[in-house]
Amino acid sequence: MSFNDILGQEAAKQLLQNAMRRKAISHAYLFSGPTGAGQLEMAVMFAKALFCTEESDDACGKCLECRKVDHGNHPDLTMISPDGASIKIDQIRELQRIFSYRSQQNHPKVYIIEHADKMTVQAANSLLKFLEEPQLPAVAILIAENGQALLPTIQSRVQKVPFRALDSAMMEQVLIAEEYPAALVRCAVHLASGLEGCRAILNENWFAEIRNVMLQLGKESVNRSGMAMITASQKVFRTGLSEHLDMLFSLFHLWFKDMINVQYGRQDCLVFIDQAEFITGHASARSTSQWVSCMDLAAECQKKLRYNVNGQLCLEQLLLGMGEAPA
Repeated sequence: MSFNDILGQEAAKQLLQNAMRRKAISHAYLFSGPTGAGQLEMAVMFAKALFCTEESDDACGKCLECRKVDHGNHPDLTMISPDGASIKIDQIRELQRIFSYRSQQNHPKVYIIEHADKMTVQAANSLLKFLEEPQLPAVAILIAENGQALLPTIQSRVQKVPFRALDSAMMEQVLIAEEYPAALVRCAVHLASGLEGCRAILNENWFAEIRNVMLQLGKESVNRSGMAMITASQKVFRTGLSEHLDMLFSLFHLWFKDMINVQYGRQDCLVFIDQAEFITGHASARSTSQWVSCMDLAAECQKKLRYNVNGQLCLEQLLLGMGEAPA
């Protein structure tokens, strides 16, 4: 595997490979951006390229150094992730201990810290000292969804490498090639920012079930009253799908957006591609402003759910609002 095998993030690849060509490797990098955008994959690939005996701007994938990285047992690559909810000072102290021993090869050691924005204050201060005074040649790669959450003093000592959410059409193409159902893929790529996140959703049996429930309720909302819909929604709580109400609200948001897209002639933007006929036939049942109000209601109910308001009450509020909205 090489840099070319990593999906998207061309700017990040170019920055790192240019540094390797110029032999101007920074002592520390911050890979920041939405979770699932490929930061960890890129970090490991960068380490692999630094270790590679071919000494180019990419990893050959064949030499002993590359194979060690692929097998997860390279002695000069250290990975750190949160111990529970945070990265603790003992983990940074252990890192410093490991990096007190020299590399056996002619390359720097590399450490990758996942969720670096979850370091405790003590851990962050300890890392800061390590960044400023490394005992041996080392390259740090900090991965954070929100780089601004790191100590300003750490931010000032790293080279920032921004990552963007992967393009949904690009992810869709990859996932369909992996033989995931196209209709489910189209939803997943609008709900997760990276391939791994999409795969995690698609591999869950409940995802197809909660989508089907949303479709049933969404269709019934066009012609039925709010109270009748509440009765129909009881299956959510009878079948154990109530654990996934957050996802249900997200799907409703996409459903309402599809209605608006049809009103504006943007059928090519539909998420629920297998429901195109129904959506096209019923998008005019409400005005654009009414569909926008439904989107707002779904977002409001989702917010209440995340603030621990009773899930059944949140769902009933949404269904009442949908069913009783004037046509």
